Amino acid sequence: MIAAVQECGIEHPWAHQALAAEHALDGDSVVVATGTASGKSLAYLVPVLSTLLEGSRAPNGRGATALYLSPTKALAADQCRSVKELSQPLGTAVRPAVYDGDTPYEEREWVRQYANYVLTNPDMLHRGILPSHPRWSSFLKSLKYVVIDECHTYRGVFGSHVAQVLRRLRRVCARYGSSPVFLLASATAAEPAVAARRLTGLPVVEVADDASPRGELVFALWEPPLTELHGEKGAPVRRTATAETADLLTDLTVQGVRSVAFVRSRRGAELISVIAQEKLAEVDRSLVRRVAAYRGGYLPEERRALERDLHSGELLGLAATTALELGVDVSGLDAVVICGYPGTRASLWQQAGRAGRSGQGALAVLVARDDPLDTFLVHHPEALFDRPVESTVLDPDNPYVLAPHLCAAAAELPLTEADLELFGPACADVLPQLEAAKLLRRRTRAWHWTRRERAADLTDIRGGGGRPVQIVEEGTGRLLGTVDEAAAHSTVHEGAVHLHQGRTYLVRSLDLADSVALVEQAEPPYSTVARDTTAISVLETDTEIPWGAGRLCYGSVEVTNQVVSFLRRRLISGEVLGETKLDLPPRTLRTRAVWWTVTEDQLDEARINPEILGGSLHAAEHASIGMLPLFATCDRWDIGGVSVPLHPDTLLPTVFVYDGHPGGAGFAERAFHTARAWLTATREAIASCECDAGCPSCIQSPKCGNGNDPLHKRGAIRLLTTLLREAPAPLEEEADPLPGETAPASGRGAGG
Repeated sequence: MIAAVQECGIEHPWAHQALAAEHALDGDSVVVATGTASGKSLAYLVPVLSTLLEGSRAPNGRGATALYLSPTKALAADQCRSVKELSQPLGTAVRPAVYDGDTPYEEREWVRQYANYVLTNPDMLHRGILPSHPRWSSFLKSLKYVVIDECHTYRGVFGSHVAQVLRRLRRVCARYGSSPVFLLASATAAEPAVAARRLTGLPVVEVADDASPRGELVFALWEPPLTELHGEKGAPVRRTATAETADLLTDLTVQGVRSVAFVRSRRGAELISVIAQEKLAEVDRSLVRRVAAYRGGYLPEERRALERDLHSGELLGLAATTALELGVDVSGLDAVVICGYPGTRASLWQQAGRAGRSGQGALAVLVARDDPLDTFLVHHPEALFDRPVESTVLDPDNPYVLAPHLCAAAAELPLTEADLELFGPACADVLPQLEAAKLLRRRTRAWHWTRRERAADLTDIRGGGGRPVQIVEEGTGRLLGTVDEAAAHSTVHEGAVHLHQGRTYLVRSLDLADSVALVEQAEPPYSTVARDTTAISVLETDTEIPWGAGRLCYGSVEVTNQVVSFLRRRLISGEVLGETKLDLPPRTLRTRAVWWTVTEDQLDEARINPEILGGSLHAAEHASIGMLPLFATCDRWDIGGVSVPLHPDTLLPTVFVYDGHPGGAGFAERAFHTARAWLTATREAIASCECDAGCPSCIQSPKCGNGNDPLHKRGAIRLLTTLLREAPAPLEEEADPLPGETAPASGRGAGG
């Protein structure tokens, strides 16, 4: 194995690689939490392949096996290529193979019987491998290592599901007499050992001192200029981050700079590639084919072709979603453009680290969206560069997560009392409910799955739920891609603009019964954004503390949401062209929320009269949702909010912020524990914005169902200033104070 590594041109490992390999060979589960391009792959591949090499001497040639899990298919395919290159001098002793939804059925049996390094994803482990564990018995019996790559991505509901899938894996392995060592790799994250322990349920050693050499990275914070246009309620409109990013990608491509533009949405990736191609056509038509889009939802053959072109250098510029951030080990990139803050500092550095991967200098540019958090970060760079990376938030005890995995575990092997410790303390409350629902039945000393259907199909671990909606071209019947059912109401409703591979389509109809959206190719001069309305009721208050005369609370709520219309926005400027009503059914969500109330005395102190109360609460709600990703590992689209001048459950003016997932995802709980710093940053973001009455950079929200009406900027500042004067002591040790935190009652804040 040492000779094989040296043949790749590596004479000596870096210190963190050697330390991680030593722990692995000693049988300790370990997490390598070092920067991008720090050789994490080699740190776990050396002990894994070395063990596989020894196991090849067994009579069946497979005395040891290893399982590799990645969050994306693309990353597994890319890692398979790397393993084949590294293990080439070892002959046939190491037999890597990808096992995912794209693997042909005729190859799957070979993988089960002969591969000793299987690369897959948590979805396939959940739906394919564990339910069929008898067919995998020889592989699981010899399982020595489980590699979990990019483990910082397993957060929120998805991370909670993966945590339970890993517990099911450990249980099945124990049935076959194996106890694998877990090797985790992560971009730099706070408390990686704690997060890894929550994910695996095992003690994990941390290796976080990065000994790799780093090239210079020039990091630019880029705020698009204001335009002469005016948006909702006359607010000034900035040039969109999408248009700015497309311009930057065009300029970099013309100069021959290998670049990737990371975009937060599938639509954004398509739009940037289209704009860049149009601009390149004006300069040099031969450059048009050297820019493309890469996102989830593509067909397998489309993804593979793009990956090949990127590796070969045929593509100079790529507009990509995080499917590429976690997908392909790109080397030789000169620049990365990040269109909008990606939600966490861990993701920001993961994306920026894709540039200069061979140690050379590189450029990273964060283009701010017209959004409270992005604007705050551009004007307070210390919040990016001086603060520690956030903790990974996940909750394996979420009953909505735990229940289907207990069913799946019982279907795999009858569930015994001894198993309950593995799955966590919440089992005691969930099991009686599953028995009452006749999903599980207790016989003698174990619970058994009672249904004919597959228990693994009870849940989608990505949190989408339901069947994916197929997007079909009406004239030809061609399948263009899919979208999660939960997102269908807002993304492929009738009249929505859908982008695919640089082509624009209009949605003609959405049939949720058959999970099909019919589209036809068109070239509208606008994009579409769905609008919804939300109502909320308190089911149970778990924790509450005094906040001055008001209260800060955390508990369970029921949210009723309905998409009611969509806006048409001009492509480049974002100008609103019109609104169209929609008739879609409401959706109900039981989840977790944080909320705060204010009293009449507090309103008097803040000079909030009844005429501006609704707008002040609404503005504070919008801005607080925009700022929460700075404190919890979430995206603003993972959370929602409601503000009510008189809520029937609290009987006071109330602002709610809730997790957008059944049972919660841990984000609202994090908000409750960091409320003082969170709301301080919210107030600072509003007060420091240059606009007069509110704009998308401070209090307007792109997903507001009420059309951002009413909003009152100065009232929100005065209200938050009053609240923060009476803020309780931090509920837990918070991050370093953000700008303005030491003086929330300053004259600047009170005067707006």
